[in-house]
Amino acid sequence: MEVMEAIYHRRSVRAYTDQKVDRATIETLIKAAVQAPSSMNEQPWAFGVIQNTKLLTQYSERIKAYVLRRLKPGSPLEKYRELLSDTNYHVFHQAGTLVIICARADAHNGAEDCCLAAQNLMLAAHAMGLGTCPIGLARPRLNQARVKRDMGIADQYAPVFPLVVGYPKGETAPVERKAPEILFWRESL
Repeated sequence: MEVMEAIYHRRSVRAYTDQKVDRATIETLIKAAVQAPSSMNEQPWAFGVIQNTKLLTQYSERIKAYVLRRLKPGSPLEKYRELLSDTNYHVFHQAGTLVIICARADAHNGAEDCCLAAQNLMLAAHAMGLGTCPIGLARPRLNQARVKRDMGIADQYAPVFPLVVGYPKGETAPVERKAPEILFWRESL
């Protein structure tokens, strides 16, 4: 698959089959992730993987409750109140694999570097016929000290980019993109 094709056809998948993504495939995706550029070549990322559907369901319920407790009027997340209140809604979209990309706290641009690694991982997954979806709702809860300890995330790391990986159930329609807003373009005379 060509890079431009992957960029234009990758989708955030929210429906997955029950087929498990094997460990070797996840390791291949992580190896693709670490090929991303990083500020000052620090490569500040570390990865956590959960492939336990019962545990993912427990985390989903805790994340929904956590977000609902903190929703304030006017929050951009307010539009998700009804969805988060739905007992059938699963934060991880019933995917069997959650990959959490974490950044070292002492890194110069650790969060940004982890986002670059995540994009590599998502494009590689798409090229391999897999679906992915960033799970931004999970990030605040995953960064709580108790949750980090429970997962085995060392204090010097912060979860930056949680995303699910799995085999897509059906096709995901493209989402229309806004035209780029170019704030300036200076040319020499």
